[in-house]
Amino acid sequence: MTIRQHILSLSHLGLPIVIAQLGTIAQSFADTSMIGQYGTLELSSAGFVNNVFNLLIFFVLGLSYSTTPVVGSLWGQGRKDDARRALNNSLVVSTIGSAVLLLLLAVVYLNLDNLGQPSELMPYIRPYFITLTLSVPFIAVFNSFKQYSDATGDTRTPMWVMLISNVVNVVGNYILIFVCDMGLLGAGIATLLSRIFMAVWMWLKVGIGRGYDAKGIMYLTRKGLPISVQLCLEAGSFNVCALFMGWIGANALAAHQVMCVVGSLCFMVYYGIGAAAAVRISHYRGLKDMNGVRETAYVALGMTAVIGVVVTISVLVFHGLLFSVFTTSQEVIAILVSMLPAFAAYQIGDLAQTVFANCLRAVEDVKSMMLSAFVAYIIVSIPCSYIFAFPLGMGAAGIWWGFPFGLSVAAILYYWRFTRYSLFNHH
Repeated sequence: MTIRQHILSLSHLGLPIVIAQLGTIAQSFADTSMIGQYGTLELSSAGFVNNVFNLLIFFVLGLSYSTTPVVGSLWGQGRKDDARRALNNSLVVSTIGSAVLLLLLAVVYLNLDNLGQPSELMPYIRPYFITLTLSVPFIAVFNSFKQYSDATGDTRTPMWVMLISNVVNVVGNYILIFVCDMGLLGAGIATLLSRIFMAVWMWLKVGIGRGYDAKGIMYLTRKGLPISVQLCLEAGSFNVCALFMGWIGANALAAHQVMCVVGSLCFMVYYGIGAAAAVRISHYRGLKDMNGVRETAYVALGMTAVIGVVVTISVLVFHGLLFSVFTTSQEVIAILVSMLPAFAAYQIGDLAQTVFANCLRAVEDVKSMMLSAFVAYIIVSIPCSYIFAFPLGMGAAGIWWGFPFGLSVAAILYYWRFTRYSLFNHH
């Protein structure tokens, strides 16, 4: 295929994924802005809960990500019945994973008082945490269906499901937060209802095939666990820093929540292109076409680089308008402005690591990603954030300066591993 054909193919697959992922961010935008307009304490509490919750939810999401290369390879070979069976196996794995995650979240809930957060936030944190926890099984089921649908080339169905669920969430937010005056708890209930809606719609649309097999379940688990660990380590570089922000104060925690949503805006665009590349690469891998594997990866990197420049410049230019959507607190806005240089600095590493992480998942070379993620995020990113923020006295902005270092290290390691695989693996 020519470069132009690769771009068109990735755009056709990736645009619905990007729109769907932006729909996820739109939900976060809606939640964060509406909660922020209701109160700063509520915004700070939402920031803490979302960061802790997201750190753990990547465990169950990672399990389902192993579905894409398996289904994509089978679909590329025309083995559609086997692909449907792989979906069933994925649903079993996701269900078991969500049960384990519920136990972990219960442990975290019982130890919330020991995490060093401001005591005035606890009456808001606890009920919101419970509602998000209840949504875990529905996230798990939806994501298995989504990975299957994307792998078969149907990226539009998950897009529409996620977009319409946003409408459900926003309407629920308005009614429960403001009309019913339930505040943060109302936002949590609206999120729970929207996630139930997503899982049920995908189940009705995609359906379930016949049978499953223990060997397939074990295979998906074995491939999914390294992805889960890698995603948790990556999320940990952001979410553990929410604990650091809480040590600084409620305003810093609120700013961190807002900036995480803004950062996710960029990441989800990169992820959409990377996920489209993963689908194409899994098909090429099923056909044993390593030239197609390599070309797809490098075209995807170029596309995300162009998009990254545009999105980053847009955020820097319109940051005042953007921040005002979330909060009217001048103290919080001042902290947000101080974080902007670090935000811009980490975009190159973020887009590159996102693309090559998806490429490695597509070729099922996932074990190396765990070690790479451990080095990048645990050895580099989190310690840098702590050192910049506290020993060097840079405060909340210093915490964010750890991210460019960790993401860049991850990008280099993933790129090296993918290049090694694509050049020397011919099977």
